[in-house]
Amino acid sequence: MRYVLGIVALLNSLIVASQINVSAEDSTRPNILFVFSDDHAPHAIGAYEGWLASVDPTPNIDALAKQGMLFRNSFCTNSICGPSRAVIQTGKHSHKNGFMNNGNTFDWNQQTFPKLLQEVGYTTAIYGKSHLKGNPQGFNDWQVLPGQGLYYNPDLITADGRVRVEGHCTDIVTDLAVDWLREGRDKEKPFMLMVQHKAPHRNWMPAPRHLDLYADIDLPEPKTLFDKWEDNAPPARFQELEIDRHMHLQFDLFVDLSPAFDGQSIKGRVDKSAWANMKRMSEQQLKVWRDAYGPRDAEFHAANLSGDDLVRWKYQRYEKNYLRCIRGVDESVRTLMSTLEELGLSENTVVIYSSDQGFYVGDHGWYDKRWMYEESLKMPLIVKWPGVTKEDSIDEHLVQNLDYAQTFLEMAGADQPEDMQGMSLVPLLRGQDPEDWRESIYYHYYEYPSVHMVPRHNGIRDERYKLIHFYEFDEWEFYDLEEDPDELQNRYGDPIYASRIEESKKRLEQLRIEYGDESVSGVKPKEWQNKVRGLTP
Repeated sequence: MRYVLGIVALLNSLIVASQINVSAEDSTRPNILFVFSDDHAPHAIGAYEGWLASVDPTPNIDALAKQGMLFRNSFCTNSICGPSRAVIQTGKHSHKNGFMNNGNTFDWNQQTFPKLLQEVGYTTAIYGKSHLKGNPQGFNDWQVLPGQGLYYNPDLITADGRVRVEGHCTDIVTDLAVDWLREGRDKEKPFMLMVQHKAPHRNWMPAPRHLDLYADIDLPEPKTLFDKWEDNAPPARFQELEIDRHMHLQFDLFVDLSPAFDGQSIKGRVDKSAWANMKRMSEQQLKVWRDAYGPRDAEFHAANLSGDDLVRWKYQRYEKNYLRCIRGVDESVRTLMSTLEELGLSENTVVIYSSDQGFYVGDHGWYDKRWMYEESLKMPLIVKWPGVTKEDSIDEHLVQNLDYAQTFLEMAGADQPEDMQGMSLVPLLRGQDPEDWRESIYYHYYEYPSVHMVPRHNGIRDERYKLIHFYEFDEWEFYDLEEDPDELQNRYGDPIYASRIEESKKRLEQLRIEYGDESVSGVKPKEWQNKVRGLTP
């Protein structure tokens, strides 16, 4: 009997020792706060010093960059909302994780980095926009928007069903995250918290307190606002994302938008969330809204604008609303950072700010994303890692959202599965320059024919050159980004670049094979005018 009791005592002491070791380990492993917005172009962040930096759009995100590392060459693998999120969850390209366009449904049963973090002792949560359909897996707590979600008084999907919450979506998501940090998490474990904002996604509906921001000034215009895409391959001329022809005065810019508007003044596919959301506003919300936009709408009608003047007016209305939505996200970052400080979590929490892809803020006359051109290919990435990452530092390596999963796993001391396709950014965050870092990135966009009519294409980009293949139509583009950063001169077919183009083609094929992408298919006729929704020359 004494022998048995001795064995039991020994086992108990081992268990206690094991628990002590786990606790000690958890005290050193960093927490991870991942703040993720939607459609936030890097050039709409002051720290990236783009042409919008002059209006100070993001003082709090800029402050975060001063405390950590800003990645200058950060890119997506597929420039559209849901697929970008699926890549981040899995660390795999779209063709491998099965979510290639927004019409797909994500397989939550597959391996994801939050599940792997849970296995090594992390508590996890996600709030806001998931856009992957189905109930999230790998999270101890979650509340997500259905689809794109709404800006005002949105519904949220929870484990207990759907609820409606009054307020502005950005504030609601922030409050959920703060409440979880204060009371909801398991405080004996390190955490990974994903705060996923709808903003600044279309339709750009700012919070009431931001409706007058920038109201009395003219914001800067991109120098390519009136680009005619004369040197691009035909796809650039047959898209449907122009501020001029495709940005709708009611649905996108709210001119005369009220509950009395019937929502039927435009035919075909259109995002009607602005009109639908107006009908959900409270009387007070609607009053503040109409007080702000009513006088501006009256001035617009009195001006009777046309041609370039109308484009400029639409651009100003759009850009201001876009930046107003961003201001809400920027304030969310401030609130989250102050909460970490208040709770004594700042020194052991990695804070990441990113967005699912870039966005056109009038660049080339467009809005939206999808293309492999720089404005939509580039995505912001800012990381603060106290004690590890040098403050106010800049990294120039080629990185992608493909890398996030493995980065989070290495931060947590977890194994990186061999079937993940990215590269952990931890060495870069430590200030290292790995000899085996990638020399080029691979891109593939799939959603066609669909909204905005951007054809399927894949391509490769290195530090200087970019090759794009619209493979269904066998159309090519090649850009020298050092000589032509705005991508106004397609050098495909230029004999000066012939050898470089052939080299890029070979590398593109090598990467396609290396990543196992067998989804490139079919060359179709080049009659673009007949292909794109029945348009004729």
